[in-house]
Amino acid sequence: MSTTTLSRTSYYHDVDAVRFRDEILPAGKPAILKGLVADWPAVAAGRRSDEALVAYLGPMDSGAPVNVLSASANIDGRFFYSPDLRGLNFDRDDMPLSRALAALLELRPVARPPAIAVQSTPTPDLLPGFAEANRLALVGPEVAPRIWIGNAITTATHFDMSYNIACAVAGRRRFTLFPPDQLKNLYLGPFDFTPAGPPVSLVDVARPDLDRYPAYATALAAAEVAELEPGDAIYIPYCWFHNVESLDPFTVLINYWWSETPALLGPPLTALVHAMASVRSLPLAEREVWREMFDHFVFEAHGDPAAHLPPDRRGPLGEMTPQHVARLRAVLSQAFNSP
Repeated sequence: MSTTTLSRTSYYHDVDAVRFRDEILPAGKPAILKGLVADWPAVAAGRRSDEALVAYLGPMDSGAPVNVLSASANIDGRFFYSPDLRGLNFDRDDMPLSRALAALLELRPVARPPAIAVQSTPTPDLLPGFAEANRLALVGPEVAPRIWIGNAITTATHFDMSYNIACAVAGRRRFTLFPPDQLKNLYLGPFDFTPAGPPVSLVDVARPDLDRYPAYATALAAAEVAELEPGDAIYIPYCWFHNVESLDPFTVLINYWWSETPALLGPPLTALVHAMASVRSLPLAEREVWREMFDHFVFEAHGDPAAHLPPDRRGPLGEMTPQHVARLRAVLSQAFNSP
């Protein structure tokens, strides 16, 4: 970890659904929810031993294969790019969950083990019954939990286009969090080739090279750090960047992603990438025209852009109905399929 002193994320105790919705969500800041899932049977099993947790999960295992990331000890647990950014420093393989768990238990005594991780696997198909036995009252039952299992690994700094509650079941986790406005100081990697999903920061949080990435010092000044013990959870607001370090030889985490608004036409990241292709290379004067267009119609910098139109003639600038969505999809489909 950098020698820079990071701010500690706020702690909350005895959080229920009402307090979460009325106090924590509106604050728009990360929050450690101490002991939120301390009463889960899975957490209780993990506190007895790693073997007890594996035995607890065993009868739930549907036998569905899981995607496992693995790499040599040389990466020091940091799943990332190859040095030239053209490849990745890890492999993927499908295998039964029981095989991955057995490998992790076996590697615990190894001083510098290879890295192994099962990441972001929905539990309804993999572990039927887990969600019912280990219920999170802060989200609706329609939000499916996902399980993350591994040894001492690091997931590079990235953002999620959703709200997130992550619950430590076994092992400790350290989150280093950056607000969205630090985007410009995080040196994101390629958009068209990523380790998994959204682009990631090229800066190693544990060993930041400030000669190569000098603006990262500003990001560090705005960063927060949160460490979870088993039974703790963390709330991560929409699009907050976070680097995640698993600190023990056997770790299990459950997380919940959800959206506060309906995804009408797909993720905004798609629009950003399309704007890179269609707007970014325009001459400066033309880009300024489109900056004003986006400010006016998308970000409503000057107020409601359709206030002068009758409500039934506002189209997509008014209430977004299924009919409007269908028309916009048709327009986009025609645009993308045109030569």
